[in-house]
Amino acid sequence: MGSTHLKALRSVPRAELVAVCSDEENKLSGDLSDIQGNLGGPGERFDFSHVEKYRDVDALLADSNVEAVDICLPTHLHTEVAIKALRAGKHVLVEKPMALSGEAADAMLAEAGRSRRVFMVAQVLRFVPQYRALAHELASKKYGAVRAAVFRRRCAAPFWNKWLGDASKSGGGIFDLLIHDVDYCVSLFGVPAAVSATGYEASELGVDIVSANLFYEGGLSVLVTGGWHHRKAYPFSMEYTVTADGATFDYNSLRDTAGVFDASGETRPLAVPTQDGFEAEMQYFVDCCESGKRPEACPPEESARAVKLMLMILEARQRNGEKIECRI
Repeated sequence: MGSTHLKALRSVPRAELVAVCSDEENKLSGDLSDIQGNLGGPGERFDFSHVEKYRDVDALLADSNVEAVDICLPTHLHTEVAIKALRAGKHVLVEKPMALSGEAADAMLAEAGRSRRVFMVAQVLRFVPQYRALAHELASKKYGAVRAAVFRRRCAAPFWNKWLGDASKSGGGIFDLLIHDVDYCVSLFGVPAAVSATGYEASELGVDIVSANLFYEGGLSVLVTGGWHHRKAYPFSMEYTVTADGATFDYNSLRDTAGVFDASGETRPLAVPTQDGFEAEMQYFVDCCESGKRPEACPPEESARAVKLMLMILEARQRNGEKIECRI
């Protein structure tokens, strides 16, 4: 994500990279060419000759030229570093998942409130064109109430970072991966009344999958499903099917299609923004920092609820389909 965010920042005119921090010398040299991931494309070599290079977070936070910090560290480090950055008077963007526990997420929110700095979690799915377009269509109320929805995200177990396979550092496969879709559901529908889940985990095989049902007041049930499917070969994909009174919206990343199928029998492509999701995310964060406005399009309170809901889904999977009340 550090490499991906750096590439996106190049398209944000009023953002200036003034410092980088890492404990790996090759990264400080600008060589991020061996970076891999599901999104954002391959790594690159960056010219860091005109930026400060830090090996220690505290030293970076003492740099008065740094106004905002973009935290792209393993998840178990998010809370400590974000709180330090906020106390140092910096605006903060922190990668998803926000934290590993609800308590840690709440501590970050409390510090952000005290600091009066802009604090945002990089839940990029809210800015991905096909998902921005869906949210816009649903918010228009043109098609009436949503009656059913399925969100699916799958990939091979990551092999490029060992920490991702350590649940004490990443939260585990479905926590790290499906936090995207769970956060998106929170943004569209709010927190459900209850959840149930089934699935399977075999960390030695790189398998970590779930099918989770989110039950909302009024009868809406949303299925969030997917996870890790063995290592290396399995392709990454994300998709949704959302049915409202007046239309069904469907997107599949492997087919690269997003369509609207309305009740009259007409079919049309979904009108999708052209701006890359990571670029839109970084632009929005910078705009918030410049204006001093809280990030209403991606509020950290909802990011914290997504963490808590994802943890409830993990608990529900252990109960093998039992429906449990959502305690958030």
